[in-house]
Amino acid sequence: MDALGNAHNRDWVGLDPDPEETRFATETGIYSKIHTCGGDVVPEPDASFDLGFSNSVLEHIPDIESIFREMSRLLVIGGRFVFTVPSSIFYACLKGAVLGRKSSAYLSSINAPCAYLRYSAVDEWERMLAKVRISLVGSSEYLSQKQVRWWGFVSNASAGLLYRLRGSTVRPIEIQRSLRMRSEKVRPVDRIAALLARLTPLGAGFASVDTGSAGCSLIEARKD
Repeated sequence: MDALGNAHNRDWVGLDPDPEETRFATETGIYSKIHTCGGDVVPEPDASFDLGFSNSVLEHIPDIESIFREMSRLLVIGGRFVFTVPSSIFYACLKGAVLGRKSSAYLSSINAPCAYLRYSAVDEWERMLAKVRISLVGSSEYLSQKQVRWWGFVSNASAGLLYRLRGSTVRPIEIQRSLRMRSEKVRPVDRIAALLARLTPLGAGFASVDTGSAGCSLIEARKD
């Protein structure tokens, strides 16, 4: 997307309602300013940003309309909003991911730790954004069915397993913290994981695939 073309030259302002996450973000040195708050109450002036970016977050938020209203308030006219979300066929891509299983129990085992609330089609996102004077610029679909199924297998056998062992009461992010998996430093285990990703179907390339056959969407919109 063109809107992210000069990302390295921007002053980034981060936000998260979890103080542990904003503490971690501070340690990375990426952001010029960080707020511990929800996306519906950002302590910044009207029309103070030319870009908003959300990576795999909007599918988890119950009151999505309040987020969009705040994004519209924060963006200048012509400002861009770029976000990634699961596509409307994400669940369909997962079917049969483990030994041909297609049960609702399997899908729930994926959804519960991930806390997904919606799998909207691009035109649904477009309608929601239009209510706050943000219009769709374009979208790109990524992660093939094969890649999504591999992700489902790895997720269910790693974080999903730990989640179940903890009685399904502890958030995956808290499990990561307890295992000291969240750090700004690149550790040997991170390098190994990156190498394995390149050697598996998951790392077979994240190039765009045909609409209707991909598990995720990258969407770009513009404040009118």
